[in-house]
Amino acid sequence: MMSEKIDELLPRIEAALARGGRSMDDLLILLATKTRTAQEIREAVELFEKRGVKVDVGENRQQEFAKHAELEDLHEAGVMRHYIGTIQSNKARDISRFADLVHSIDRESALTSIEKRAANDGKVQRVLIQVNTSGEESKGGYDPDLGLLTEIAQRCDESESLALEGLMTIGTNTDDEVEIRRSLRQLRELRDGLGIEAVKELSMGMSNDLEIAIEEGATIVRVGSAVFGPRDYSH
Repeated sequence: MMSEKIDELLPRIEAALARGGRSMDDLLILLATKTRTAQEIREAVELFEKRGVKVDVGENRQQEFAKHAELEDLHEAGVMRHYIGTIQSNKARDISRFADLVHSIDRESALTSIEKRAANDGKVQRVLIQVNTSGEESKGGYDPDLGLLTEIAQRCDESESLALEGLMTIGTNTDDEVEIRRSLRQLRELRDGLGIEAVKELSMGMSNDLEIAIEEGATIVRVGSAVFGPRDYSH
């Protein structure tokens, strides 16, 4: 039952926040909605709302944007839409039109494509820069180099179509908690090193490592299986 899963998840999150001297007001829970139906998404949002917790929705794949048309009332009521998947240049227009916040600016071509499409639509696109703090080749993201990130932040500041709000990473895929924590802590250290007031978000942590991410300062955590259960790829 989704309700039971949420009741198991929230104490985990609250305990991790408490260990860092923070509260639920300091964190956004982002529902990772890949393969989930509009009905499932609506149910999850409403169950969180009944518990007094605001959530947003995050989509990985452009081909799943259509289902969100059934959820337009939630969007109008303040449930923001995030794009958390890989950016293909030929899909940048659809991504920019769909997403209130794009998490996965992981390379120069993605940044350029999103900037161009936002400019064409007269929109200021809110973005996060994805950083590969794990060093794993299977993961996208810029190198965790403060000088490089400073240059990207400067470019975004000079753009009329981009608003850089923070950084994103995916923790190391390992059972070694020390390494997971290192990969997440590094993102916070990079953000702090930038020293830019507007660049405050840390999108990191998923169902399996969210406590560590929260302890390391995450402001956005992505939860999918912890709320919905295992993915059903038949949809």
